[in-house]
Amino acid sequence: MTGDAHHLLPSASPVTLIGVDGRAVRDALPDDAALMRALQGLITARRLNEQAYALVRQGRLAVYPSSHGQEACQVAAAQVLDDGDWLFPTYRDTAAIAERGVDPVEALSLLKGDWHCGYDPYEHKVAPHTTPLATQLPHAVGVAHAARLKGEPTVVMALCGDGGTSEGDFHEALNFAAVLKAPVVFFLQNNEYAISVPLSRQTAAPSLAHKGIGYGIKGERVDGNDVAAVLAVLKDAVDRARAGEGPQLVEAHTYRMQAHTNADDATRYRTDDEVAAWVDRDPIVRLEKHLRDRDLLTDSLLSEMREAAEKKAASMRDGINRDIAPNPSDLFAYVYATPTTQLQEQGAQA
Repeated sequence: MTGDAHHLLPSASPVTLIGVDGRAVRDALPDDAALMRALQGLITARRLNEQAYALVRQGRLAVYPSSHGQEACQVAAAQVLDDGDWLFPTYRDTAAIAERGVDPVEALSLLKGDWHCGYDPYEHKVAPHTTPLATQLPHAVGVAHAARLKGEPTVVMALCGDGGTSEGDFHEALNFAAVLKAPVVFFLQNNEYAISVPLSRQTAAPSLAHKGIGYGIKGERVDGNDVAAVLAVLKDAVDRARAGEGPQLVEAHTYRMQAHTNADDATRYRTDDEVAAWVDRDPIVRLEKHLRDRDLLTDSLLSEMREAAEKKAASMRDGINRDIAPNPSDLFAYVYATPTTQLQEQGAQA
């Protein structure tokens, strides 16, 4: 390897700023306001995950891929972006979409079984919430490249899971982004499993972040359960992309605490002991310990955060439980901007 390529390699171990005991292991922490904002985001994301799972059991959602345990990734991915930046989510990123400002009720429209995205992607700069693996990544590169051509300071945050890295779209997106020097951050949430397939069955690379060097993209690894570290690493990646340094690749090492979806039986492919080992690494508990040790978090403030989260969950619950009568004419209204003669004839017969 030439000396010029070494700067593309990720760190030997994931970047960590706050240990599992809540103590800072490095000095370069985000400021106190950012950490407090992150804690509110974590608490809200956890509560939305819990409420969504309850709605599945009540038959109000068709399916829900929970991000329980991955909330640090969800919150940080949204919070490091400017208003003009774009977020390209996966099916497991409802919490990130909500943190970006989209109404959770609208964010869950797809998972409720509705026929459309549920929200206006342009309002909050959030691409459609869809389920195909990695297909959103080339689209993210396209948006980033278009912004660069127009001279806009836009950065695109493209989310992906470890399973998505086994798809051709992932590799095509990285290659195009590198060649075009597109300002996009590929953020991989490595939660150890692609449904039931463990990471060891997907790749032989030292880490997923190492895949960047093959395309000329800088890679980095971060402790995905340490929200302070995720904020810092993603902020650095976004700043680099915005400064014209091209695409960045960040791998977060985290864990999916719950089943892949409500239709999955995770006990068939992983043990209870494996899951239990990640309990102490809970991103919320870790940050709470840190902020309490520094006298920044009181019982009163924590109560206010939980109340705010509960209010948002209640609003989501009420919205999802609201029955909306379908309008059959919608089947014809949103196919083409200008309906064809055939569509008009079909619509008249409906």
